Amino acid sequence: MLNVLEKCRISPPPATVGDRSLPLTFFDAVWLLFFPVHQVFFYDFPHPTSYFLETVVPKLKHSLSITLQHFFPFAGNLIVYPNQKHLSNAKRPEIRHVEGDSVALTFAESSLDFDDLTGNHLRESRKFYPLIPVLGQPSKVSNYVTIPLFTVQVTFFPNKGIAMGLTNHHCLCDAITRFNFLNAWTSIAKHGTDELFVASGSLPLYERVIKYPESLDEIYFNQPGIEIIDEGYKVPQLVGDTDKARATLVLTQAHISRLKKWLLTQLPTLEYVSSFSVACAYVWSCIAKSRASIGRQASDDDLERFMCAVDWRSRIHPPLPQNYFGNCLGPCFCTPTKSSLLASNKGFLTAAEVFGNALSEMIKNNDALMKDAETWLERAYDPMPTIGVSGTPKIKIYDVDFGWGKPKKHETPSIDSNGSISVNACKDSPADIEIGISLPAKQLDAFISISRDELESTFYKQDLVVC
Repeated sequence: MLNVLEKCRISPPPATVGDRSLPLTFFDAVWLLFFPVHQVFFYDFPHPTSYFLETVVPKLKHSLSITLQHFFPFAGNLIVYPNQKHLSNAKRPEIRHVEGDSVALTFAESSLDFDDLTGNHLRESRKFYPLIPVLGQPSKVSNYVTIPLFTVQVTFFPNKGIAMGLTNHHCLCDAITRFNFLNAWTSIAKHGTDELFVASGSLPLYERVIKYPESLDEIYFNQPGIEIIDEGYKVPQLVGDTDKARATLVLTQAHISRLKKWLLTQLPTLEYVSSFSVACAYVWSCIAKSRASIGRQASDDDLERFMCAVDWRSRIHPPLPQNYFGNCLGPCFCTPTKSSLLASNKGFLTAAEVFGNALSEMIKNNDALMKDAETWLERAYDPMPTIGVSGTPKIKIYDVDFGWGKPKKHETPSIDSNGSISVNACKDSPADIEIGISLPAKQLDAFISISRDELESTFYKQDLVVC
């Protein structure tokens, strides 16, 4: 299914970066042990292999090199000093770039069905794994461990299309920084130089300007499990024997508007109702119902929760610009909720109320963001079943255009590993929301039926017509 055409390594142009380092903040360090982030962009490209090799390959190599000149951490490595018990006597993790560091870039050709992969219907998750580049494994150097942070695979489907697969360690950056990197890369790829990107004023800000209590470093840089990052540590990978399948649910603006109206007739005092909160609540309740429909009935004692990561750049004091490089996310955890209630006829109402209240509380209490940070780790490692969110409809993910037009489809394969859903704005209508679902195949089939039937039954009971 996959024929590797070329493997290479891409560095910034000589003498443009040199030796540089970027210390991790606790916003970055909280992701030290998490699964890497995987993205795949699919593009229509109806040309033969010879044209791909002659035009696409050299352009991507050149533009990536120029982009790394401005985003040097993508070419660097994560440096971790293991087995240090107390931060006062320890060296903090950092991102380090030395002259000659590079990004692994693979070009491949695939015989997979491009049209099948880019659909919204149920598809086996394992079909996507050949398109996902694997981060290099850690290595022990002196008294520290070095971990690669970013890798790229470009897979060509002859006379059909291109899949751009990206993998990054979450310590490197969050979705906003990754999108800024992609905006720079696509601008340079389309124009051949970085002049327009530099003139846009979007160069990354590397200064560590986040102000937070120093005590948080002691907590996060010495979190449980850090001791496993040693010479035997392996970066987690997606595996091909999964029983997971994936599908894409599109909630149109008409769907969301009518869900909001129906919700507010039932819960008129609910303070926070947004397209994002309504879409997430709807999917959360449908997942619970799909679980119950295949015989996984919940007891009255079973609890689960929903969480999303919130961009804090504009919420902390002083606020940060959007070009701040790194992670600047805070988790928003819902109150643990009975699974049986989420799977009941009142599941959507329950999910919308719980999630809406959690978001409202976070928005109203910006001053408490740092004060609550000490509880993040405890909540993050709580074994309670949790559904998270990858992505945000605020980022125009379908604007990532390397010169071949907008993506035909975007997928987030990493949701296979972490129990999350992906949420993005749609390609042709940013007001519509595209939700990626990854579940065991039997449950996903039930989810598709339930989500469709729920929309129809809710709307028809209210004498509304579904667009």
